[in-house]
Amino acid sequence: MAGEILRVAVVGHTNTGKTSLLRTLLRDTRFGEVRDAPATTRHVEGAQLLVDGQPLLALYDTPGLEDAPGILDWLEAHPGERHEGARALHRFLDTPEATGRFDQEAKVLRQLQASDVGLYVIDAREPVLPKYRDELTVLALCARPLLPVLNFTASPGARVDDWRAALAELGLHAVIDFDSVVFDAAGERRLFEKLSSVLDAWRVPLARLLAVRERDAQWRREAATRLVADLLLDVAAAVVLVDADDDAARRRDEGVLREAVRAREQRCNEQLIELFAFGGVEYAVEALPLEDGRWHTDLFTPEALGEYGLKAGRGAGVGAAAGLAVDALSAGLTLGVGTLTGAMLGALFGDRHGLGRRWFNRLRGYRELRVDDATLRLLALRQRRLLRALERRGHGAVTPLDASGNGDERWRSASLPRTLLRARARPEWSALNLAGGSDAWRVPAPGREEACTELAARLGELPGDGPGEVAGASAPSGGA
Repeated sequence: MAGEILRVAVVGHTNTGKTSLLRTLLRDTRFGEVRDAPATTRHVEGAQLLVDGQPLLALYDTPGLEDAPGILDWLEAHPGERHEGARALHRFLDTPEATGRFDQEAKVLRQLQASDVGLYVIDAREPVLPKYRDELTVLALCARPLLPVLNFTASPGARVDDWRAALAELGLHAVIDFDSVVFDAAGERRLFEKLSSVLDAWRVPLARLLAVRERDAQWRREAATRLVADLLLDVAAAVVLVDADDDAARRRDEGVLREAVRAREQRCNEQLIELFAFGGVEYAVEALPLEDGRWHTDLFTPEALGEYGLKAGRGAGVGAAAGLAVDALSAGLTLGVGTLTGAMLGALFGDRHGLGRRWFNRLRGYRELRVDDATLRLLALRQRRLLRALERRGHGAVTPLDASGNGDERWRSASLPRTLLRARARPEWSALNLAGGSDAWRVPAPGREEACTELAARLGELPGDGPGEVAGASAPSGGA
């Protein structure tokens, strides 16, 4: 079937989520217009779904059907031959009414006739009304396979059983449950498998599409967990040497470290959102619990810790700011040097376990300022929740992303992974220990790549996935 493309018309009553469905299938939040208003889509819009750079499906978004009963009334008033079937629809489409009163419906019918198959999208929250039966009757005259898709099935008021029974009465038994708002990979697989069952000639290409989708999902998970692991290593290994006897200098250095960590978390947020193709101003502000990439609750507050079931840690040194800890052991020889440069850090932190570095600092009167364990746990919890929420979000969703949930007990109470404990003694592993905290400079320090891979695997275990120390981790690529 080289060079051929499967044409799929997405049809249904107005405001059933057709555009939302297409956004989710295309992984594209920008396709069409989605809002809670009737007849949002006024014209046919199309997009291609690619597999390894080659077009496989052409998906067409169509206006909402609003007056199917009127079309049936017209057909009854203008009877043709018995068993006329699809010819009756052709007669109708050649009339002035098809470009006037029924212009919107005619666009839908013409697109379905020009397609290989139709997906009839149903808002499963709606009761089964006669107008929907009329729509299915009219669509059947197009003589194309039609697969009903029950949308919004995750909503509490969904009437899935009622719809299945009504569709069975009309001879439609191959019904698909697919929520365009709450993404379900298994539901998407069933959708393409049902297409294969009614389009046998497309079985092999559609199976290839499914394999590519699964491959891409696995790649995206691995890339996402690696981004989070990279963040955690940067923060765990971050250290500032301060003169704890100089309150003004200590407060200045505390502020510098906290702001560096905030900015590093923000960059990770933005990278995750972009990785899952939810990028764009409308999602960074309106649909996520973030503003310009920042969480609404600041990382360095007791409120943020409490929201995730954590308790504030106690800094070992006097005067440590919230979320930071200071090594209290010091010879008391105040030199007032403040923060050391990256080059000096590299010279001081060359020993394997960091013990020589600490004794050197104590003898010179320095204290080590670093992010405490409770805040490090909070960072991990926030990123893991964001990751799970992004994985479960359909691209047709317009409500705020829900990053709540439990299931992270190991991150809250168990020992931190050994990888992060090792990072505490590896300041060369953190970009935050150099001016500006930039990644551009980085030639990975020995052992960091392996540590990042190990930590990413831990983060990739969602709650209940396994006995790990910690749990959880197309092409171009709806409203109407």
